Amino acid sequence: MRLLGNIEAKVDAKGRVFLPAVFRKGLQTEREESLVMRKDVFQSCLVLYPESVWNAQMDQLRSRLNRWNRAHQEIYRQFVSDVEMITLDGNGRFLIPKRYLRMADIEQEVKFIGMGDTIEIWSAARTTKPFMEPDDFGRALEEVMGGEQQSPLQNGFDN
Repeated sequence: MRLLGNIEAKVDAKGRVFLPAVFRKGLQTEREESLVMRKDVFQSCLVLYPESVWNAQMDQLRSRLNRWNRAHQEIYRQFVSDVEMITLDGNGRFLIPKRYLRMADIEQEVKFIGMGDTIEIWSAARTTKPFMEPDDFGRALEEVMGGEQQSPLQNGFDN
């Protein structure tokens, strides 16, 4: 699944917002009917997980945690305790509960950002600046992706 894009939208007075068409089409293609919403663990944004992605995340988390370890149970409980099941109405809208609007400092303008297999919802006011400065971004990408390629001679192969 490739949910990609950066789309602005408005939340109405009741907290409803249209899921952008590009994301709705991507979800329909994958036959995803339900979404799960929670606040991001690290940032002040909301994350929409297609149900299959959420289930895979839950399976992965549960497999790493021991039910009989108090700290592990608290981690799991914290992760799942503030989750909202989302269903789109016939017009492609969904409700963002008021507590989630507060958690993400969302007032009226939002930005949907496709993150591959999830969709983030940001307060538009928080996205006026880049998430990383261009030089920092370049260095971070180089560190993560640009590891030195070994030549065949460095690998011990002669061609």
